[in-house]
Amino acid sequence: MQPNEITEVLNRPISQELLARDVTRLAYVAKDGTPRNVPIAFAWNGAEIVMCTSKNAPKLPALRKNPMVALTIDTEVHPPKILLIRGRAELDFVDGIPDEYLKPTSSYEMTPEQRVEWEAEVRSLYHDGMVRIVVTPTWAKLIDFETTLPSAVEELARQREERQRA
Repeated sequence: MQPNEITEVLNRPISQELLARDVTRLAYVAKDGTPRNVPIAFAWNGAEIVMCTSKNAPKLPALRKNPMVALTIDTEVHPPKILLIRGRAELDFVDGIPDEYLKPTSSYEMTPEQRVEWEAEVRSLYHDGMVRIVVTPTWAKLIDFETTLPSAVEELARQREERQRA
């Protein structure tokens, strides 16, 4: 997929809505060769998906060995809206807490008091720093079940149209 095609998909209004959400599912290959798919908070900075994790997270050795990942961001309504992204994970070990991790999110609402307590807990837990998992999309597909469908369903619809024309 060409960079301009990826940009076109990611700039669609529905894609932008999905990229403003808080949680994605990160799929990767674990060290034992089996697949993993974990929910993880993320931030979109306009060019990259940034996820943050502890320095001892089991996913880090796996991502060092095989940095290719897939991400799914979707809704819980019918019809679902689904943004699929593939890319290569870059690991960025940082001192302190990354701004992306502390960014207020839309779905995890907290009172100001809860926010202060949460931030204190975060700073206590991750006092030695965190790892930013940075993914630059190399492929993207938006499925909204109105203008776009999964590729297998698109193929079935195309075949049905051909049969109807025949």
